[in-house]
Amino acid sequence: MYIHVEPVNDKNREAVLALKIHETQKGFVESPEQCLKEASEETCWRPVGIYDGDQLIGFSMYGYFWQYLPFGRVWLDRFLIDRDYQGHGYGHVVLPMMIEKLRNEYHRKKIYLSVVEENQGAIHLYEKFGFRFNGETDVHGEKVMVLKDG
Repeated sequence: MYIHVEPVNDKNREAVLALKIHETQKGFVESPEQCLKEASEETCWRPVGIYDGDQLIGFSMYGYFWQYLPFGRVWLDRFLIDRDYQGHGYGHVVLPMMIEKLRNEYHRKKIYLSVVEENQGAIHLYEKFGFRFNGETDVHGEKVMVLKDG
């Protein structure tokens, strides 16, 4: 397993747009198409493809938002593994890698994400790596979780 991320660009955009989730997961995470549209409108977002070697297996989008005073917030806003690669342990490898990447890139210990309350699989994964609900909801009504220290 050689897990790494690559920025979404002209070379991998079509493959990223082809990523799929299971029907039962629809409504839990925005499609890559929606994410890339949002990233084109808000430049603080960083969309990346998640790879195992040369094989694209997932997608994530993260960013730093200075508007959250006094220190701003780092958000791991989107995180999905393609339906064909789910159940192979990738989430347990990719999530800690993304946490480390965001901490190194932004020099912040706290990382925020939001999750649909019914998405118990994602909540379990996030809690396993130290994320906890902080009592907030985001603009879409999703519950906010925060990873405070490492």
